Amino acid sequence: EQNAFKSERDEGLDRIEEEVSEQLAEEYGRNRIAEGFKTVVKGEVRRRILDLGVRPDGRNLSEIRPITCEVGTLPRTHGSGLFTRGQTQVLSVATLGPLNMKQTLDSLSPVNTKHFMHHYNFPPYSVGEARRVGSPGRREIGHGALAERAILSALPAEGEFPYTIRVVSEVLSSNGSTSMGSVCGTSMALMDAGVPMKAPVAGIAMGLVTDNDGRHAVLSDIQGIEDFLGDMDFKVAGTAAGINALQMDIKLKGLDEDILRQALEQARLGRLHILDKMSEAITETRTEMSPYAPKSIRVQIPVEKIGAVIGPGGRVIRGIIEETGASIDVADDGGVTISSSDQAMLDLARSKIEGLTRELVVGDILTGKVNRLTNFGAFVELIPGKDGLVRNEDLGEMEEELKVGQEITVMVQEIDSMGRVNVSRRALFEDRGGDRPRSGGGGGFGNRGGGPGGNRGGGGPGSSRGGPGGGGQGGGGNRGGGGGGPRGGQGGGGNRSGGSSVPDRRFLGSSGGRRGT
Repeated sequence: EQNAFKSERDEGLDRIEEEVSEQLAEEYGRNRIAEGFKTVVKGEVRRRILDLGVRPDGRNLSEIRPITCEVGTLPRTHGSGLFTRGQTQVLSVATLGPLNMKQTLDSLSPVNTKHFMHHYNFPPYSVGEARRVGSPGRREIGHGALAERAILSALPAEGEFPYTIRVVSEVLSSNGSTSMGSVCGTSMALMDAGVPMKAPVAGIAMGLVTDNDGRHAVLSDIQGIEDFLGDMDFKVAGTAAGINALQMDIKLKGLDEDILRQALEQARLGRLHILDKMSEAITETRTEMSPYAPKSIRVQIPVEKIGAVIGPGGRVIRGIIEETGASIDVADDGGVTISSSDQAMLDLARSKIEGLTRELVVGDILTGKVNRLTNFGAFVELIPGKDGLVRNEDLGEMEEELKVGQEITVMVQEIDSMGRVNVSRRALFEDRGGDRPRSGGGGGFGNRGGGPGGNRGGGGPGSSRGGPGGGGQGGGGNRGGGGGGPRGGQGGGGNRSGGSSVPDRRFLGSSGGRRGT
């Protein structure tokens, strides 16, 4: 009966076979009758196709079964696509992960990793059976590989889209051409997941019926009975622009060039029709990925800086991973892929890696944490793994005494030939017009020493450091005492605080300590 479902057609054929068996079983036996019945059905199906151009379900030779498409079927996944063609239905589910989750291949092939994997499952329930589910067989492996090859050439390069991509296609119902249904479902699932594909991909299975008189009929979108009773199963997958993958199973010794050309042209027209149907569900890749998908970025660092990012025994990169929870993969070419479900942690990991590879230059202004205190200054972490020394005299005014872990902003003043960095806090204020004045009167933003225009230990009493007017931090005392000598002053052997015992908090030593004799 035309346009009947597969189950209804099979039931009808079984009923006819049973009637014939009841009438002829005693004479020919049921086994011979069953074989003869299959031969008659095959001959009748092929005859109707060649003589009338009518297929078992009533379609003409190039007609495609009704198609419906849907995306976002499973809202919690990263992407999903449901493709239905006649009684064949495939649900494809896409999942994204960091690049370090790529599949590693242990084979003789020159390709040793895969960042895109397609797995095809054909469960027993798809054909109404309740048998045991075991490990993947040749069918599952072969159909999965075919769909994977069809999709692979339409995917972006790893550098453009730094993710591992896995798609699982579950056959929910089968009546022929499930492998090409998985191609269509996978394409929609990837677009739903936000994978920037070059173009949508669709697939179609072509069939062939011939006779001894040289007649032939090429069938588009074959179903199960046409695959079983026909002479060819020719799978063609590709985009609107061309073919991505081919696979042919044939029961003949060979094909004429004209037949092959006709099959490819019919496949092209069928593929375009299927792509139009798919576009009704999704026309282009989504601009935003699922909120449940991990975020992933790729940064490029100099190859010579790979060691600085990894650190001795991997200490540096493990520290970043532990602090941020991000997944980090460093390639031999200097490409660093960072993945995390938390955008803030992703940005933090990126900033740390960029900091590790940053080249400091004189004049850079950075905020870092004090790592260590000494009697001559403090070591400040400027970038991860790189400290700079700020000496006591370059600290400038501080509201409180420095502590380990405290953050301060400094300017790079010098980088010596050994890569050691000297920084200054005072230079920040000098760039803005000089150091901040200390409390009390005196000479404002003048020189360190006394006298008008004098040097550090100058002889005049008008030093900006404490001013003659009873300055807060040292009475009227100059840094080098009252004499006109250098820093340690000859006259009076000046104490650091002059005539007062108030500590000078710019320096890390004890207040009142003698600077000179």
